Amino acid sequence: MNKKALYCLLLLSGSLAVSPAEAQEAADSVRVKQAKKEKKESTELLPKAEEKKGLVLGGYGEAVTSRYFYSDQYTRYIEPEKFKNCKSRGEFDLPHVTFMIGYNFGKGWRMNAELEYEHGGTGSAMEIENNEGGEIETELEQGGEVELEQFWIEKTFCPAANIRAGHIIVPVGGLNNHHEPDKFFTVYRPEEEASIMPCTWHQTGISFWGRTKHWRYEVLCVQGLQADKFDDSNWIKDGHKNAFEFGRSTQYAGAFRVDNYSVPGLRMAVSGYYGGSTRNATKYERYGLAKGRVAIGAFDFTYQAHNWIVRGNFDYGHLWDSQKISTVNRNYPKNSGCPQTNIASDVMAYSIEAGYDLFSQIRKLRGVQNLYLFGHYGFYDTMWKTEQNIPDLRYYNRRILSCGINYRPIPQITIKAEYSNRLLHAPYNNEQTFSLGITYIGLFKL
Repeated sequence: MNKKALYCLLLLSGSLAVSPAEAQEAADSVRVKQAKKEKKESTELLPKAEEKKGLVLGGYGEAVTSRYFYSDQYTRYIEPEKFKNCKSRGEFDLPHVTFMIGYNFGKGWRMNAELEYEHGGTGSAMEIENNEGGEIETELEQGGEVELEQFWIEKTFCPAANIRAGHIIVPVGGLNNHHEPDKFFTVYRPEEEASIMPCTWHQTGISFWGRTKHWRYEVLCVQGLQADKFDDSNWIKDGHKNAFEFGRSTQYAGAFRVDNYSVPGLRMAVSGYYGGSTRNATKYERYGLAKGRVAIGAFDFTYQAHNWIVRGNFDYGHLWDSQKISTVNRNYPKNSGCPQTNIASDVMAYSIEAGYDLFSQIRKLRGVQNLYLFGHYGFYDTMWKTEQNIPDLRYYNRRILSCGINYRPIPQITIKAEYSNRLLHAPYNNEQTFSLGITYIGLFKL
């Protein structure tokens, strides 16, 4: 029912004997539709090919404070008995602040660039050290990262055929394809997927993608990962980072993603990745004949209907030649930038979260604001399976239990609160956290 029809209905309510309650329901219906429209516009960050020429600005950001009820000492897994009753500690963080600029050139051509500041970015300065004889030094003032997350040119031939080339997102898993802060309930990005592969995963390459009535598909060819960046706690997560001004790409990789929308309110997807890694390492000759091929398979879904949002994912990864890579990486020099740890042959992660909109039961707030009460359960193990002579570190076998709320006064703003408990096997101590966060996501057309 549009606004004009609602206006006529209210004018004729006396003669048609429409009750105040029925009139209120009609008004609620209009607000629900309008809120859905605003939400769709706010989360669609990229301009469509059929739109008129023009500039689009946008982005998203997160500000977070957390209280950790466990030690941050790296020895807490080596001597867990010493850290059973540690005092709590607090942190403030800016996990991700992203700025996007896009331009539609017309005739099916458009571009997009996205710059991301992680944890506030980085900073350095020249200083005179008076207590060191006036020596001038360059000091690191702030930790964090600044990355060009996306930069690509795209040509659209029709909705089912698009080509995108440049620095692009590798859409493997649920989180890489839906990493904006309104796409997950937890304060930080869910750690299950984020602990076994890059997030957000972006590499230089080319992709072919398209959309039909009930399907969206994408096939990519990108630069391969670097084996000397793999480690025990995050598997291949840092393998997409280049240590130099260029990205070595002697070995290439392929990826794909297929989404289905046949069931109203439900999106289901399968995705995968396959590519080599050793020949892209800085000292590639050390790996000999080992190829270091990486294979990842993933399934994820989102259900949004009847005031519920339910999300889930399952990921499994395998690394060939993990024993050879582990041996080489452990023997890198300390100043090489290599983690110098063992690497698992197999990893696994899964999670599910569900939230119910409590404001859907309050007529004046229904469809205007949202208050989701959510629960989250997940599991991941970055050392799920190991080759011979590589120990299986049990403290990387983790379950996550969390609960909290997401309050959205408007579709673009979310205020989050979460209590989480990371459950570890004995004798290791569980790790509890309470976090608060505020996020935004916006699109501004000029």
